Amino acid sequence: MQLALAQAALAEQLGEVPVGAVVVGADGAVIATGFNRTITDHDPTAHAEIVALRRAALALENYRLPGATVYVTLEPCVMCLGAMLHARLARVVFGASDPKTGACGSVINLVDEHRLNHQTVVSGGVLELACGDILRTFFRRRRHKDSHLDQA
Repeated sequence: MQLALAQAALAEQLGEVPVGAVVVGADGAVIATGFNRTITDHDPTAHAEIVALRRAALALENYRLPGATVYVTLEPCVMCLGAMLHARLARVVFGASDPKTGACGSVINLVDEHRLNHQTVVSGGVLELACGDILRTFFRRRRHKDSHLDQA
């Protein structure tokens, strides 16, 4: 999760929402990393998880990533969790819960939808405080900046 936090910091440097993700193989080796790039790439699908999954699939030359784990600093949304299920991930580990778009129990729980053709194990709350702090600080700064612009 520390590596995912480092990826989140890279997103923040670009002015992106600071979310980072890492794909790790069954052997514990890092396959790929990613961070939010939606603004930079003008791509609504360029969430950290999607970026990391794409890179991992290219590295392994396979769109399926059986046995792999994704570590992500924020609870995945429906799009990202759907992509992870299609990739046949063994496990998803996230840091902070997302009360606005979280698909692992915060808003909706796709993990418990047993009609889906693949299941994965999901764990949340890993380094939750650190993962939440980078997001809270980012949005606090953004609100502060925006309030100063409103006064100008």
